[in-house]
Amino acid sequence: MLSDMLKAKVYNQTGEDKGEVSLNPKVFEIPVKDELIHQAVVALLANRRQVLAHAKTRGEVRGGGRKPWKQKGTGRARHGSIRSPLWVGGGVTFGPTSDRNFSKKINKKMKTRALFMVLSEKALNKNVSVLEKLEIAEAKTKPIIELLKKIKLDKKVLLIIEKMDSKIARSVNNIPKITLISANSLNVYDVLNAKHLLVTKNALKTVEQTFLVK
Repeated sequence: MLSDMLKAKVYNQTGEDKGEVSLNPKVFEIPVKDELIHQAVVALLANRRQVLAHAKTRGEVRGGGRKPWKQKGTGRARHGSIRSPLWVGGGVTFGPTSDRNFSKKINKKMKTRALFMVLSEKALNKNVSVLEKLEIAEAKTKPIIELLKKIKLDKKVLLIIEKMDSKIARSVNNIPKITLISANSLNVYDVLNAKHLLVTKNALKTVEQTFLVK
């Protein structure tokens, strides 16, 4: 068990240090179990997977409505349709089809627990920073870049805001090392994929309201 309450540094939106804030131990002090995190990530990626490949069967290939030649007397092998998998241009046997289902089920409590585990790991490694607020009057990339430089975040950053904002989204869109997400859409994979979490104070509250079981 983790003894002392974890803290994260707080900055204003110009990057000035404003002290520290205590992180909720119910979210940020959960013992890590790699097996559960792995299970949650596998399920998440499987449920995101799109079924694209589709090979037509003999019933879907166009043409072949009539028998190519009569059954007997031609000296040739008997065939019923030119769309048989034996023919060039015919259907495909055992090919990939669009009705495949890759989805995996995972208990909601397990998924939430796995999320808290990866958040706890980030907090324990001092990879969580908090913004007092993030309000942008005009969509510009420069203020976000300057903020990251001031806080000295040069790795992959997951920026977590209370709710999606189009101006903020356009501001970070051209910055390759930053990913924007709303607090209620937070998931295991995006947290793991980032080196550092930059979260607003209001987003922290939203995470607790969304994922903590009442």
